[in-house]
Amino acid sequence: MSKKIEDLEEILEYRFKNKKLIIEALTHKSHKQPYDNERLEFLGDAVLDLIVGEYLFFKFPKSDEGSLSKIRAALVNEDGFEKLARSINLGEYIYLSSAEENNGGREKASLLSNAFEAIMGAIYLESGLETLRPIVIGLIEKNHKEISLDSLFRDFKTTLQELTQARFGETPEYRVIASRGPDHKKEFEVAVIIENREYARAVGKSKKIAQQEAAETAVKMLKELK
Repeated sequence: MSKKIEDLEEILEYRFKNKKLIIEALTHKSHKQPYDNERLEFLGDAVLDLIVGEYLFFKFPKSDEGSLSKIRAALVNEDGFEKLARSINLGEYIYLSSAEENNGGREKASLLSNAFEAIMGAIYLESGLETLRPIVIGLIEKNHKEISLDSLFRDFKTTLQELTQARFGETPEYRVIASRGPDHKKEFEVAVIIENREYARAVGKSKKIAQQEAAETAVKMLKELK
């Protein structure tokens, strides 16, 4: 057995009885084996959705369905799982082809997120919900200082659109000003344009993140100008 797998098991505080299962969960399709982690990823996605939903149900007994759904959506997504994957250094353990590794595969958000789902699916398959639940909740609570609608689901683009429609009668435009870096570490610079005037700029690892951050700055500016 690979020493690296033992290291990962130690971080997770879980020992796989079936070592083939964790190897499958760590195997990207580029590795060209008779198996890969896509089926376990599918299972993990469904199980994580359930665990996080149940966790939020009991954590926020007074929240309605809409609020709970929004908080879950902010946790159960590629960005959320990438964050948890990085917290356990998951990229170091994934089996990749040389080409994928040379292309920065170990740092790709989608690849890390998918591998995290696969590992969680593998633990569930072997040991069930009772064993998996504390592992998932422990990682979430360790990596999110605050879990609430305000801290997790800040949709500034929607807020900005509501403000600009009320004040100017138009929706904001988001322009990509520049993109920098290699494909696996790309950064995007985005500007918010309202009435042909630039109100804010932001840089993010995706266009979506940059847009949200630029929108947040523009919202603050418009509220100050009120």
